[in-house]
Formats: sequence, structure tokens, C-alpha cells
Amino acid sequence: PGNYGQDHWNLIRGFGHAPNVAFIKVAPMDKHGFFNLGPSASYERATIDRCEIVVVEVNTNVPRCLGGNHEQLHVSEVDYIVESSNEPMTALPIVPPRAEDEAIANLLVGEIEDGSCLQLGIGGIPNAVGKILADADIKDLGCHSEMIPDAYVDLYEKGKMSGAQKQIDRYKMVYTFAMGSQKLYDFLDDNPACAAYPVGYTNHPFIISQNDKVVSVNNALQVDLFGQVCSESQGFRHISGTGGQLDFTLGATFSKGGKGFICLHSTRQRGGELISRIVPAVNGIVTCPRSYVMNIVTEFGIAKLKGNPTYEIAENLIAIAHPQFQDELIMKA
Repeated sequence: PGNYGQDHWNLIRGFGHAPNVAFIKVAPMDKHGFFNLGPSASYERATIDRCEIVVVEVNTNVPRCLGGNHEQLHVSEVDYIVESSNEPMTALPIVPPRAEDEAIANLLVGEIEDGSCLQLGIGGIPNAVGKILADADIKDLGCHSEMIPDAYVDLYEKGKMSGAQKQIDRYKMVYTFAMGSQKLYDFLDDNPACAAYPVGYTNHPFIISQNDKVVSVNNALQVDLFGQVCSESQGFRHISGTGGQLDFTLGATFSKGGKGFICLHSTRQRGGELISRIVPAVNGIVTCPRSYVMNIVTEFGIAKLKGNPTYEIAENLIAIAHPQFQDELIMKA
């Protein structure tokens, strides 16, 4: 999932090497001869279209996830069919939110209004946001997201997510892949409220921005005093792929009334030592350039970056750093 994103889809579509074989897990064939691709429509269709040989592994536990588009392939396109041992879908454990996650979630919920179109990622912060929103006085939320986690199921079942105010794909929960509990997979199965699309659609900033009030919530590893965001590495140690973070940051920027949030705990532990995640200069890969970052959030507050001069950006970021490191950061700034 860390490698999903608009750019990855483009690579498979036309810029990278064509694969020789596509070996894809699918739901059982329906009466019309179609295999459903299950909870991942991201770049499977692009791979199938370019490869020489198509092999499907049929698993009765794969949910039938409706489109959208490009969520299925016909038996006439398949070269080999493999009977599966029908192992269960991989279920992710629910990550219990930490105190920092709940503090960040409470700050974010105050920024979400009726009719907002949500993009939530994976982990403690999105789970905490979903839990608070499910019990909040809010209505007509929409979903247009790269990933759909369990948080969306709770929001839908509590009547908070109707999609009625979306400008495109109204009443549909749009996503390109799903990862979560068995409850999530059961929710997606044959559910016309959900629409699986390829990642080239869900993550295209122009498509994202067509919905008003897009709220994008993503995680980071480091943010520097210029507002540059690193979400992929610690120095030269690679941790994650680019994913859709920049795609949705751009989409929220261009959305009417949109808000983009990059969230991180103010510190991390390294060998028993407390390390600040707000740093003078990024030591790693820049995932989001400072020119498109709207808001940075830690458990200590929200730093608004967009439209501010450089010195105010630094001041706002230092204000949400852990108090233990604020004097040092002022000196470095």
C-alpha cells in the first residue's frame, strides 16, 4: 500500500516495463463470466492490460467489490485459472489510539464540517477521528479516499456518511483499495454504496478537487521549519513508499473549501532517547513540498502554513513542537 499512488499507476500504464505475467487473486466468476478483483482495484487492471499472461487465483473469501470501473475482468481475458485453498482475507488488527492520537483527532474533528469529503489513511489517528465523528453532531460526510479502513464503516452505519453533498460520485464511497478487519470486507461485499476505482482515478488531484470541502488526513515522519514533509525515510533508511499523500494534499488544496492535514506525534524514541519530529531541516526524502502543505498537526496544536511567510511558518511549527525542544528549534531557526 505504501507504493500506491497516481504516479505508480502511470508507471504501469505506460512508463515502466510491461510485466510478463499477472497473477491476481479474484472472487468466484459470476453468471456473466466476470471475475471481481476484490478489495484492490488500484493498478490490477493496468497490469492485466499490459501483461502477456493473465492468471487468476479464485478464492471464495474475496469480497465482491462493486465499481466504479476497472474492478473486474472477463474469463475471455484469462489464460489460466488456479483453484485456491480459500484462505481468509488478511485482516489488520485494530490499532488502539494512543493519547497523542486522540489529542490530534480532537483537533481535527473541530475542522470537519457537514458535507466534508474525507480521505483517511491507516493507523491510530484515522481510527480515532472516525470514532469521534461517529458520535459527533455531523451529517452528510462523503468518502473519496485511496484506502478505505474500518473507520468508514462505523461512520456509514451511524448515519454520518451519506455522500449526499458530493459533487461527483454522489452517494458513493469511492476508494481504490481496502485493508482492515473482516467486518470491513463483509461491509464491502456486494455493497452498492461503495465504488472501487483504479488508483489513476481516485488519486488524480483534478478528480479529487472536483468535490468541495475535501479533508485530507495523512501521517508523516518529520516536518522541518520550512514546512517540508518527509513521510518515507529516516535519513537513508527507507520506511514507506510515497503512497497517495501528495496526490490528496494537492486535491485538498484545489478543492473549494478543502483542507489538508499532515499529522505526526511531536516526538519519537530512538534508543531510549526522545527525538523531535519537528526538525530544522528534513533528514530524508521530501514527500510533500512546502508550497502545497496547508496544515501540520501534532498533539500540541495545528500549525497553519499555507499563505504565511517563511518566518511565520517556522514560528507556527515551533509552537506545536514538544516543549522540551522549542528553545533549541528557535536557536536553529
